[in-house]
Amino acid sequence: MTKTRSAVAIYARISQDRTGEELGVKRQLADCRTEAERRGWAVAQEYVDDDISAYSGKKRPEYERMLADITNGRRDGVIVWHMDRLHRRPVELERFVDTCTSAGVRDVVTLSGDVDLVNRDGLLMARLLAAVAANESDSKRRRGARKSLEIAQSGAPMMGGPRPFGFLDDRVTHHPAEAPVIRELGRRALAGETLTSLATWMHDEGISTSQGKEWRTNTLRTLLTNPRMWGMRVHQGQVIGTAQWAPIITEDEGERLRRKLLDPARRTNRSARRYALSGMLECGKCGNRLHSHPRGPYRRYACLKGPDSRGCGGIFIYAERLEEFIVEAVLYRLDSPELHRAITDDVSTPEEVHTLTEAIDKDTAKEAELMDMWLNDQLTRTQFQSAQARLQRRQEENRKAYSRLTHPADAVDYIGHGNELRQKWHTLNLSQQVAIIKAVLHKVTILPATTPGRHGLDPNRVVPEWRL
Repeated sequence: MTKTRSAVAIYARISQDRTGEELGVKRQLADCRTEAERRGWAVAQEYVDDDISAYSGKKRPEYERMLADITNGRRDGVIVWHMDRLHRRPVELERFVDTCTSAGVRDVVTLSGDVDLVNRDGLLMARLLAAVAANESDSKRRRGARKSLEIAQSGAPMMGGPRPFGFLDDRVTHHPAEAPVIRELGRRALAGETLTSLATWMHDEGISTSQGKEWRTNTLRTLLTNPRMWGMRVHQGQVIGTAQWAPIITEDEGERLRRKLLDPARRTNRSARRYALSGMLECGKCGNRLHSHPRGPYRRYACLKGPDSRGCGGIFIYAERLEEFIVEAVLYRLDSPELHRAITDDVSTPEEVHTLTEAIDKDTAKEAELMDMWLNDQLTRTQFQSAQARLQRRQEENRKAYSRLTHPADAVDYIGHGNELRQKWHTLNLSQQVAIIKAVLHKVTILPATTPGRHGLDPNRVVPEWRL
């Protein structure tokens, strides 16, 4: 005689819902409802986790809610399309069994048969099914990882998810409107313009992401430091070779962008800048940095005294006149023959640069080999991670050495354009102005005033140290 159940739970889950239409769970629910009706059982609640894997270990909200209801005695049976919809890890099965046993729920119905959790044979069958499901998931994951690696090694694009900005839907052809934007962003970022300034420009120009969203500084950083932009194929965060698509920016530009935008010392929480020379002025008495220190309506730089600033408190200078003087000096220097020679002279040794480039490429290839060995069970996860960490440390050291040997070239775009920049200086935002100044000037030492109380600028107090 069929047992009567008056508060049955139906559980449905699908691990990947590519369309978002929940077609898989809808089919599971329809079949489970039919089974409940055939048995004459009353369904009290349907619990659905869509697009969530049971093998990944991620929390399944509806599954947890069902367990809570079973624990509290609100459910007297469970119907599920197949046991692997409930669990793909043996540890989860044991938790489910303990919950049902404590609550007195022994009937778990699948469309392929009943599972009596109290009966030893039924429990054994459930454990076997869970073990099989776990092995199947692990094999599927490994096959998928292997296939993804093969695709990446061929240089072909990854087709899942939203299309990358700068490319058409085929992920290979350059987008005629977006690719030039990336080149412009790269040029301006290398020139020193801040990500905040660039994001503001994108907003003002009405340029959105490929998903129609507004640009943020973090999304711009990700875009400009993605090796895809200079024609490299990335797999699991590592460059593993040349891609099948043409680069939008050059590899040299890409590496410079990564060094500049991913520098750990780079601050990202600055408040709006009002002082063009912040961080570039040094006290001529004690050597500490000068800080912005307004006095009434006047902007000033000052050596501040106190436990935080630790300056001598003996140097003050008005900002407006100083900034005008420094800007004029920078623009004059941009047109000087000395700077042109400094920029164009080859300061690196080609052999050393070539050696470092080969070392970086070799370690990149070794990372791909490591991945292949791990996928083929030749390495444990611990061995893989340890070897990968050593390779990445060595790569970082080689990249730093490469950076030291190759010319920074931050000022290249400005060389010989001092007079032109002078004409349009007032049209540039402060971020752009600071970028031009920093490309040429390292710091300025401010000496004590020879005439106390003088409000004009005494050029003899200003000692610039040029970067180039």
